[in-house]
Amino acid sequence: MRTSSQPSYALLADGSTIAIRAARPDDCGDVRQMHEQMSPDNTYLRFFSLSSVAPEREAQRICRPESPDHAALLAHREGRLVGVASYELTRQPGVAEIAFAVPDDMHGRGVATLLLEHLVSLARRRGLTAFSGETLPENRPMQKVFADAGLPVERHFSNGMIDVTIPLPNHDGAQLDHYLEAVATRASRADVASLAHLLRPASVAVIGAGRRRGSVGREILHNVVAGGFDGPIYAVNRYGRSMEGLACLASADDLPVGTELAVIAVPAHEVPAVAAQCGQKGVRALVVITSGLGAGGGADLLAICRRYGMRLVGPNCFGLATSTPRLNATFALEVPLGGAAGLVVQSGGVGIAMLEHLRRLGIGVSSFASVGDKYDVSSNDMLMWWEQDEETKLAILYVESFGNPRAFARTARRVGRALPVLTVVGGRSTAGQRAAASHTAASATPLVTQDALFRQAGIIATHSLGELVDATALLACQPRLSGRRVAIVSNAGGAGVLAADACGDCGLVVATLGSATRRRLARLLPPGAAVAGPVDTGAAVPVATFRACIEAVAADEGVDAVLVLEVPTAVADLRAAISTAQVVKPMAAVLLGQPESVCLLPLGTADDSATATGEPPVVAREPRRLPVYSYPENAASALAHAARYEEWRTAQHGQVPEFDDVDPAGAQAIAAAFLAANPEGGWLAGTDAASLVACYGVPVVATEPVADPASAVAAAARIGSRVVLKAEAAEVLHKTQAGAVRLDLRADADVAAAYAELAAAFGDRLQRVLVQPMVPGGVETIVGVVQEPVFGPLVVFGLGGVATDVLADRSARLTPLTDADAAAMIVEVRAAPLLTGKAGSPAVDTAKLAELLLRVSRLADDLPVVAELDLNPVIARPDGVYPVDVRVRLAPAPPHDPFLRQLR
Repeated sequence: MRTSSQPSYALLADGSTIAIRAARPDDCGDVRQMHEQMSPDNTYLRFFSLSSVAPEREAQRICRPESPDHAALLAHREGRLVGVASYELTRQPGVAEIAFAVPDDMHGRGVATLLLEHLVSLARRRGLTAFSGETLPENRPMQKVFADAGLPVERHFSNGMIDVTIPLPNHDGAQLDHYLEAVATRASRADVASLAHLLRPASVAVIGAGRRRGSVGREILHNVVAGGFDGPIYAVNRYGRSMEGLACLASADDLPVGTELAVIAVPAHEVPAVAAQCGQKGVRALVVITSGLGAGGGADLLAICRRYGMRLVGPNCFGLATSTPRLNATFALEVPLGGAAGLVVQSGGVGIAMLEHLRRLGIGVSSFASVGDKYDVSSNDMLMWWEQDEETKLAILYVESFGNPRAFARTARRVGRALPVLTVVGGRSTAGQRAAASHTAASATPLVTQDALFRQAGIIATHSLGELVDATALLACQPRLSGRRVAIVSNAGGAGVLAADACGDCGLVVATLGSATRRRLARLLPPGAAVAGPVDTGAAVPVATFRACIEAVAADEGVDAVLVLEVPTAVADLRAAISTAQVVKPMAAVLLGQPESVCLLPLGTADDSATATGEPPVVAREPRRLPVYSYPENAASALAHAARYEEWRTAQHGQVPEFDDVDPAGAQAIAAAFLAANPEGGWLAGTDAASLVACYGVPVVATEPVADPASAVAAAARIGSRVVLKAEAAEVLHKTQAGAVRLDLRADADVAAAYAELAAAFGDRLQRVLVQPMVPGGVETIVGVVQEPVFGPLVVFGLGGVATDVLADRSARLTPLTDADAAAMIVEVRAAPLLTGKAGSPAVDTAKLAELLLRVSRLADDLPVVAELDLNPVIARPDGVYPVDVRVRLAPAPPHDPFLRQLR
């Protein structure tokens, strides 16, 4: 496996960009020169001597042609060589000795750490198990690199040297997870440092600002100036003298050196040249509004940004806005309010709509980015920014495609534990997927995979823009929900019934009030009023009484949230009661007949400093207000989203288990042999498929291939009294649907006759017949894997057998599965009562079923060449699980490390 000579770009700790690629023979001069220019101290720490010939010898070693026992990587920053890393295989199998060198002035910026991560990724792909190395005791910087890498380090002092051994992360869940967390932490810090030039710029240039109002560039310039940006602003227009009170510059070449952010709105064919001018002037970040660059222009733009270390938003975007500093570099009609909600969108139209909804609600924005075709900056970057940004308390995403979903999921999981992350699921229909793909020039992701991603990452996924706004309104100003029990108070019985139904439809529970609360309500309300829940106060209830009822139910220990409904009457305006009720638990209101779908009502004298658990509202920076919806269904949906998010946030998310009995090498050998004979891939023969899954502790029931009726009868006699015959035939994938299965055969004559029937039915297409024991009883399930080209392996579980496609009762998760994921998948399917013994049948062995899911997850992670895998049916019984059929399709898979630190 060769390393690529094409550079991979990544961020250093200070946010600057380096290019990492494999060393080549023609790099010898640069490598020698870098070592010759190192200080004596640096040279001694690297070579343990001050030999004058060491730089030349090292250059020859590093730059020799690549071979299986040698790998070397170079790091360049703005064309200068700033780091070298290499490994050489030792005599110990699977172990390679590593070495690093970094120029003196680049120490402490993360060059060696980044090169180590890339060496680890390469070595793991090549099957190595450990690195070794020698270092002097006084070489503390190198020891710190090893210690902080997130890998276990074994040290031994010998002959004045420190011998270091670093086991590489494998599929040991805890070890790998610890390493990936360390990598993610470094990636986040570097990303945030690079984004500061974009989101906290000290100076801004608008290139392509038109001379007349109404052009995109001119409106952006107007908004930057009118929005109150307090740093230097530069207007660039080759024909203009001044605009918005600023003197115009003729071109980007005239910008002051070190201008931090440039917004580009010039014709598409001019964009690459303008970007290069910006890079030469030391601009650190670009926002490219222009669309229609095409593949060539887009590639040129990204290459220029990488060459000069500039972060890029766009192209084909709406701009960005921040509250600190006050920057509105968009062409929005209204100025976004400053506040605590972070917003990132691909679609400029959706961004405009969301900004308007938030402005109408009075919800301020900490930072907004329309990333458009997202050549560089994406939702993943914005999440990392918001994670460290003390202003942001709520994240809203609208994305139509994912560049690195596994990294996105890991980031979203981490961020989601600190603040809610909301999104709207786009491209759910076939037409929607086509529209999303054409709109963003990227492939839309399949709905089932997207749902799995969002579920595992704890993202609050809504299915419409209105639902997203509804949920945002609640989460922006209410405390966190501690459960699903909702107390309903209304002044109209019918409205309470509708609210109760809406809560039930959303998975909420209508709270049954305690006896003390019911007695208090009975004293407040007329005889015959409904006080158990939902509470019906009657239409003529006074304001003070309605307020007292709200406060009474909110104080009940069996209530997690309150839903208040008002039907307007001429008797009293109950909004005053709702807005002044002293409630510290989450609350939402419904005003039937309200023209807006949702608005925020300022609360009066309620103590909004803390929730019942002492926690502040989710968006603490916003004043405590009450979301008021026009329909109970909207309110119930928003409460349900908040409840599920809090359940996810506080839940134990489990561990990826270890399996000591798996044989990855054996499985890889089976796959490699098949792909060597079938370079395009294809379906494994049944016995080979069974052998492959058996390497991961997944035994398919005993199977004997036979070629004639007599051998079928003999195999049946060896297996037992009841058998099944299955035909393997060309172009037959679903055996039951093709009539290729004969069940519950007991007599020799029945077995022989079944074989004859299969032979007659499939003729020349028949390859062989399989004889298996009959597995009676139990529940037929399916466990499968599909290798998503964007998302990676997806594990699917559901009702199996012939019901698989008819009922489509399935749950799905992306690998790697934790034990909590596997358990949740089993109970999520509609057929779960059949498995857990709640439908009158005995409970199956769900522990073994979960273990099967986890083993299949491990297989899929280890073997990216497994394009499809079906264990169907898997018969689940009280005494275990029994896979009775397996299909595996293999396909070539290019090496890919989704967690490697690199820019798009």
